[in-house]
Amino acid sequence: MSLENKYNLKSPGVKRLMREARELAEPTEEYFAHPLEDNLFEWHFTVRGPPNTEFEGGFYHGRILLPSQYPMQPPNIILLTPNGRFEVNKKICLSISGHHPESWQPSWSIRTALLALIAFMPTPAAGTIGSLDYTPEERQALAKKSKKWECEICGKIADNLSSQSKSTLNLTHEEASLIQQIALKAEDDTTNKEMCNKPKDDRKIKTTIINEENTLRQRGVSQSCENISEPVADVFMETEVSLNPRTIDQIFTVVMWAIVFVIVLLVGRRFFFLN
Repeated sequence: MSLENKYNLKSPGVKRLMREARELAEPTEEYFAHPLEDNLFEWHFTVRGPPNTEFEGGFYHGRILLPSQYPMQPPNIILLTPNGRFEVNKKICLSISGHHPESWQPSWSIRTALLALIAFMPTPAAGTIGSLDYTPEERQALAKKSKKWECEICGKIADNLSSQSKSTLNLTHEEASLIQQIALKAEDDTTNKEMCNKPKDDRKIKTTIINEENTLRQRGVSQSCENISEPVADVFMETEVSLNPRTIDQIFTVVMWAIVFVIVLLVGRRFFFLN
């Protein structure tokens, strides 16, 4: 059964994938991708290692698993060829993959994902899911071995790419801009690698712990302020108590002098009138 007869051609996702399959039908020097004969939502791809890197000369094969909501949701990318940068048979964590649906844009395509994957290969692994930190020598050795690597479905992967392509990385202005955005996103991801490594439940737990820590810090500050205010209040009370006797003496002295003044005034007045 052909793909045209198997799927609803009125579906936006199917129409999009059919169009992309036609656009990617001819292999280039850098990449080639095609859907499986019986599954439009699973593609196999081959990319050439980027030049002037430890992956130069290598051929890397993998799978692209597309959700039924594509292109509104991102694909998952799995490498099958040992390469020293990504784990094999594992969904890798990239800003263009299913691990980061928040950064995916429907304007991106399978071609964009392949170009971005090539650009990602020489970048630091940064501990993200599915990443490896092999030495340049180990990656070079794997690049040489990859020339003989074969896929059970696609055969020898080195034969999948064209040696005389007419469309060698002819990036449009839009694609170049998108690749730049993806590269910037990759830099941001390195600062959040711990969150990327955690499952969603663990991320929620970690967020809750952080919130609780912040609450405890705030409570600690409040308690500290209370503890500080208590000694101040004690000092004030002690000062008040210590001042009370002196204040009483002062009041008593003033009252006594007032009484004496009144008596002297009365005596003087009486003596004045008698004269």
